[in-house]
Amino acid sequence: MIKKLFLVALMALPMTLAAQNFKFGTVNSVEIFNLMPEKATAEQQLEALQKQYEAESVKMQEEFSAKYKEFVDAQETMPENIKQRRMQEIQEIQQRIQNFREVAISDLEEQQGKLMAPIQEKMSTAIKAVGEENGFTFIFDVNILMYSGAQAIDATPLVKAKLGLK
Repeated sequence: MIKKLFLVALMALPMTLAAQNFKFGTVNSVEIFNLMPEKATAEQQLEALQKQYEAESVKMQEEFSAKYKEFVDAQETMPENIKQRRMQEIQEIQQRIQNFREVAISDLEEQQGKLMAPIQEKMSTAIKAVGEENGFTFIFDVNILMYSGAQAIDATPLVKAKLGLK
């Protein structure tokens, strides 16, 4: 009895799916994201932060160069214990520079995530709203879509309009 019910349900599944009216859409999220004015603002903020880190890195590099030149110029007349101490100072400066670069890269990546996430969320919300308002069953991103048939509707203009983009 259970097998018969299962077979009937299994046979009815394709008919149920065929009876539904699916509406598929595509959207070019990269195009939309690049047109959003918030992206340009976020990029400017990231660029300003990157310039600050670069300026600090240049200062640290100049400090290293000065210490190293001073050491090279005077090393032949230095007692061995002072020479060792100066070499250790130079190595410490190199380590500080390396640590600073790692922290700067990490911070820039973190800031990029913080600045871009709200923009991506805004775009995602607009895509969902367009999907609901226009009765789409699915909206796929053309940037990861392998195939789009003739029945798929490009929802990119609708999302752009929703966000007020041209």
